[in-house]
Amino acid sequence: MIVESNVPLQPYNSFGIVARAHHLARITGEADVQALRDDAEWRDASRFVLGGGSNIVLTGDVKQLVLKVEIKGLRLVEETPRAWIVEAGAGENWHEVVRWTVENGFPGLENLALIPGTVGGAPVQNIGAYGVELQDRFESLDAIDINTGRTFTLDAARCAFGYRDSVFKHVPAGPNDFGLAGRALITRVRFRLPRPWKPVLGYVDLEKKMAEAANIEPTAMQIFDWIVAIRRAKLPDWRVLGNAGSFFKNPTVTPEQCADIIARDPKIVHYPMDDGSIKLAAGWLIDACGWKGKSVGNAGVYERQALVLVNRGGNADPVTGGEVMTLAKAIQTSVYERFGIRLEPEPVVV
Repeated sequence: MIVESNVPLQPYNSFGIVARAHHLARITGEADVQALRDDAEWRDASRFVLGGGSNIVLTGDVKQLVLKVEIKGLRLVEETPRAWIVEAGAGENWHEVVRWTVENGFPGLENLALIPGTVGGAPVQNIGAYGVELQDRFESLDAIDINTGRTFTLDAARCAFGYRDSVFKHVPAGPNDFGLAGRALITRVRFRLPRPWKPVLGYVDLEKKMAEAANIEPTAMQIFDWIVAIRRAKLPDWRVLGNAGSFFKNPTVTPEQCADIIARDPKIVHYPMDDGSIKLAAGWLIDACGWKGKSVGNAGVYERQALVLVNRGGNADPVTGGEVMTLAKAIQTSVYERFGIRLEPEPVVV
């Protein structure tokens, strides 16, 4: 196990923010974590787990020992009359895993195509798009406790999935709590892809694609291609224009709160939820406050989608984490002052 020093992190975060890791170790398996624990120099070092870097904002150099997850592997574990069970290493590129499953006849993840990041970050964030969340296709995962070296397996219940949330984002509040923030390094994730396959098509953008193609019974591959086209039309490619995807969670309100907002802003985009609450489109709220296309320093709001904050400085004069957070806080203030709603950021601020 080689620990590298003074490692540039700009290539490892999708915002393209310039920062460095004081020390970085590349994790290709559980043995690498154990080797660090056996090394007297690193045994007690504070650690930070880094996957694809698609959901973080770096506000400075990282003093903790960075564990860069690069665990590979992709296979069909089991096939039953009711499901395909597919396993992927935490360091695999998420979009390429989705492509592989669809191309090999294991549909079910196609609505989650083109989401940036790695497999290990998917359950942490409980990623979701176009009517499907990771928890809908989750079987189990393997992880290692970076403090003790103990390996363990979690099912969906133990992951405590919520909207863009999981046990991996919470610090234990007491001795009986099961928060795993800062403790768990996910090594492998298994997906349960139901049989027979049923397409998830209940979104306006997908309905438009079906109408354009005159195809009301699309295959999983066709849905995959549609999702890719939709996302590319709406969202910037982080390799061209740095970003962390959707920066804010869509807030939920009570029906009474929604009715009050509708009385003042009838065009507000909202969706009723199964639990009786109403989900509001954060992008619409931000756009209504006049932020689309605006900038603070080199941090800007994307012209096509107000939910996305971007790096306008590119590689020549890259955005800083401070600029990103200054812009984010200004947006939060505007939305609260107009609608009485507090937007919650999705990315982890480091």
